[in-house]
Amino acid sequence: MSATTAQPGATAQPHGGAAAHAAEVLAAEWHKIRTVRSTYWALAAATAFNVVTAAVLGIVLPKTLTADQQAGMHDRVGLPLGGLHVSQIAIGVLGVLIITSEYSSGMIRATLSAVPQRRLVLAAKTAVLGAAAATAGLATCYAAYFAFQAFLPAASPLQMSLSDPGVARAVAGAGLYLAVLALLGLGLGAILRSSAGAMTALFGLLFVPTLILALLPASWQATVGPYLPMNAAEALYTVGAGTGHLKHLAPWAGFGVLCAYATAALLAGFILISRRDA
Repeated sequence: MSATTAQPGATAQPHGGAAAHAAEVLAAEWHKIRTVRSTYWALAAATAFNVVTAAVLGIVLPKTLTADQQAGMHDRVGLPLGGLHVSQIAIGVLGVLIITSEYSSGMIRATLSAVPQRRLVLAAKTAVLGAAAATAGLATCYAAYFAFQAFLPAASPLQMSLSDPGVARAVAGAGLYLAVLALLGLGLGAILRSSAGAMTALFGLLFVPTLILALLPASWQATVGPYLPMNAAEALYTVGAGTGHLKHLAPWAGFGVLCAYATAALLAGFILISRRDA
């Protein structure tokens, strides 16, 4: 078929050369991501989960907890980020659908016929998705923080400032976590080319190892636990070293581990996209 036999020279290059061609591919992928309904549904869901959950917690917690209980909370910054546990699902689904929807609809054949450089197509998808997910993730996490603060009583011990130790890093880290999670979904989607398969793999990777680890001896939990995807992410968006046998990595070390998972998935996707039929 044309998607496998076309050579880079088979498509006329723009007068500006390779850079202009790459810019055109980026523009095309940007057009795709902002003209499909799944993008808006996923981002709207992530925003709603983050902001609404934070607002509800800001209203409810001061009425249900005593002042001493509020003051004794170990990780107060985790409260406005409570919606992250659901919004991560929306962002992960978005990352998967960016590429698997093209395979399921057959549109990928047209894409690869127009741009035979398959890795360039995947690189453009990675850049566009990363920028969109990072922007949305940071915006919604900061919005959640401010919504939580706005609904708290002025004298609540749960009030905190972005200048407090670790708070700004945790809020920004939550947004970056969502961006990396989207890229992990994209990588798995490029590998599996199936929406259901990639989503199963993504959420299985996030949740199953953590559940299994809880059944293992404490020494295993202490050694392996910090390097699991969910636990590495928690190191980035929480304040504190963790509790019990499971201690967190340093925040940016946890972010590095999380990025390593996404990088491995994307590298596999880049290798396979040039070796398989569309």
